[in-house]
Amino acid sequence: MHPRIAPLWEALPKPLQDVLATVIDSALRVPIPAAPAPRADEPIRLFIAPANYAGQGYRWARAVERAGHVTASNSVYAEINPFGYPADYSVRGRTMTHSRRWQREQLAALTSGFTHVLVEAQMPPLGGLWDQDVRRQIKALQEGGVSVGMLCHGSDIRLPSRHAQHEQWSPFTADRWANVAELEDVTSKNRELLDELSLPSFVSTPGLLLDVPYAHLLPVVISVEPWASGHEVLVRDRPRVVHVPSNPLLKGTREIEGGLRRLHDEGLIEYLTISGRTHDEMPAIYGEADIVLDQFRLGDYGAAACESMAAGRLVISHVSEHARHAVKQMCGLDLPILEANIESLEDVLRDALRNRDAARRLAQQGPAFARAVHDGTLSSKVLHEHFLDVT
Repeated sequence: MHPRIAPLWEALPKPLQDVLATVIDSALRVPIPAAPAPRADEPIRLFIAPANYAGQGYRWARAVERAGHVTASNSVYAEINPFGYPADYSVRGRTMTHSRRWQREQLAALTSGFTHVLVEAQMPPLGGLWDQDVRRQIKALQEGGVSVGMLCHGSDIRLPSRHAQHEQWSPFTADRWANVAELEDVTSKNRELLDELSLPSFVSTPGLLLDVPYAHLLPVVISVEPWASGHEVLVRDRPRVVHVPSNPLLKGTREIEGGLRRLHDEGLIEYLTISGRTHDEMPAIYGEADIVLDQFRLGDYGAAACESMAAGRLVISHVSEHARHAVKQMCGLDLPILEANIESLEDVLRDALRNRDAARRLAQQGPAFARAVHDGTLSSKVLHEHFLDVT
């Protein structure tokens, strides 16, 4: 929407927005997609909606299906999937928000065809129905016989004030990248919603257990095999160190680059920053690296670190002791990510270069860890034990 029109549009009452959007779409012959239906007649029929961040909704759906007796589908607002991650059901945001027909058909489809709905990021699974009231939408699903669970991804639940208390380098100590006060309000209300609903709740990364301590950790899922690499790490005189600043402010890119440039100029490492590449190009990029630097401000780890571990690279990142303990408690394995923060990274890298055998041994643990924790088997088990198989 044009920036000059947006304020006028937002000032309109929601019912009038709905009518105008429907008239415009009808004039433009924009199709309303058919409501989702289970792909198989199984006793458990799961629907995951509507965020699909990093394609995880789709991957969790595939993971639970592998256990048998389950069919699963996911959906996403088309506009929040710019990288084109796979999804079973993609719908335009305007359709979800303003089409009364789509909203009615979606509610009917979920209550008649599915047994479970997992709501992502506290977003309304039924779009703009009842003025996007998530509580009312969940109540309607439950009244229709559907079991509902809640899934938190990150910025939807990570309370800035709490994070700043625990992390010295927290990005929430400044508002260069977001309105921290507004984010504090949103995440506080989302936590209140979880507390009020008291439904099975999950978080996708271990660091988020600080924000929702009663939640279950639902590990992110990757396809491990495509990341396998035949390149041995740390055998080159000048190891290749790769950093992918997908969000430089959150990853701490500016803060770490001084030390990395120093090491590069001394001839100790070949430092590369990667941007503008597709996800399909990343296995080759990681596979040819020796060391992958993930992030140094959040104290957590996600899909990118998992992919780097699956590639057998030495992954260096800041992962808090709380997050590491949560992983160890869940699976009995130590997280094979070498710890460093913004202040210590240069020294950690120099030490890894001096002690290459130890660094290689840590890197070699990555593929096995990725298979054990992030190939979908463990995630499926978590969903079955705490949501799908609960009477």
